[in-house]
Amino acid sequence: VPGYFEFDIEKGESVIFSAGLTEADPKTRERAFAKEIARRIPRSNFENCLKNSASQFIRRRNGDTRIIAGYPWFGWWGRDTFIAAPGLTLANGDSETFLEIMDTMSKDLKGPLFPNVGSGTYTNMNSMDAPLWFFWSLQQYIQFTGDSKTVKKRYLDKLKGIIDGYRAGTDFNIHMLDNGLIYGGEEGICLTWMDAVTPDGPVTPRTGCPVEIQALWYNALCFYHKLTGDQEIAELAEKVKSSFEAEFWDEEKGYLADVVQGNEKDWSIRPNMVFATSLPYTMLSEGQNDQILELAKSNLLTTRGLRTLAPDDPAYKGYYFGDQISRDQAYHNGTVWVWPMGHFVEGYIKLHGKSAKNFIGKIIKGFDGVMTQYGVGTVAEIFDGDPPHRPKGAVSQAWSVAELLRMMELVKSL
Repeated sequence: VPGYFEFDIEKGESVIFSAGLTEADPKTRERAFAKEIARRIPRSNFENCLKNSASQFIRRRNGDTRIIAGYPWFGWWGRDTFIAAPGLTLANGDSETFLEIMDTMSKDLKGPLFPNVGSGTYTNMNSMDAPLWFFWSLQQYIQFTGDSKTVKKRYLDKLKGIIDGYRAGTDFNIHMLDNGLIYGGEEGICLTWMDAVTPDGPVTPRTGCPVEIQALWYNALCFYHKLTGDQEIAELAEKVKSSFEAEFWDEEKGYLADVVQGNEKDWSIRPNMVFATSLPYTMLSEGQNDQILELAKSNLLTTRGLRTLAPDDPAYKGYYFGDQISRDQAYHNGTVWVWPMGHFVEGYIKLHGKSAKNFIGKIIKGFDGVMTQYGVGTVAEIFDGDPPHRPKGAVSQAWSVAELLRMMELVKSL
């Protein structure tokens, strides 16, 4: 502490204190102070805290604009970037930053795959879903801005390359089956967002045809057809829709399998089926969507997001604690994640319209309390599956903040 300054002021007066390495003109300080205050988002309420937090994930360096997935230990991730970008930028009216992020990510595309972690190395290209979330992210841009011309001009060739690559087959055994569905997986490697790995191997390997991949694939095909009018792609989309219902839907159970691998089907109740209800193009009927969302509501929905596994499943773990292996085993086996709730909310609103407003509003408002609970003014990566759903993991997570902001915009549109 180099010293102190003490003086008297009258009620209503204000003092601007400025310190720096070079001399400054006192006459310019008031204007500089006002400019700085105007630049900052005041943490005066819940929404402003989220907006302020959103800006902290955007990193500009060496001409690139990227999203840091979470603080304090995450770098940038391909999957997280495409899921978080709309909420962090478009929901705040910042379409320019969104396009900067998409342009930066487009440079990293190798064949039909984006890096999952970091940039460019083969071992980091193991994200089966990131290229398909790229389609969804661009759909969000058009929805927020109405600008499809920019998408066609800048990214159409990238979108085509991804579709062609998935149809022809690419790394990690990712390829399209004869029935139009997308298969992927190799021994010891996780390709979806449920990616925890212990010395014994992947905790939730999900090798085969994961349900959300098929939903994203169908959505991508329909979006590409809308942009181009390509009739062959439209026919493929119809084939995928037919195969999806035949392979994944069980009328007696009333929900979708989580993974299909040949004749084997995993009927674990996980949030992955929710994406089939929320995406702009869905393969399901309203009745099917309703059954899925009600199942998710009763088994997975908490005040902090969606559980990654139903509590009555033998593999369910209600608390995320212990050593690294214990935590990894719980990471996607009951632990609550905020970001999938954005898709539960969107699916619910698509189904129920304005009548969903109060229900969804209470869910969002319930997060106000987390602003002072863990990472101050922001939202954690994960929460315990069991009450009181304590925050865990990274103290500030991009897609947690992003999807809450996007949820707010969805409610405002009702």
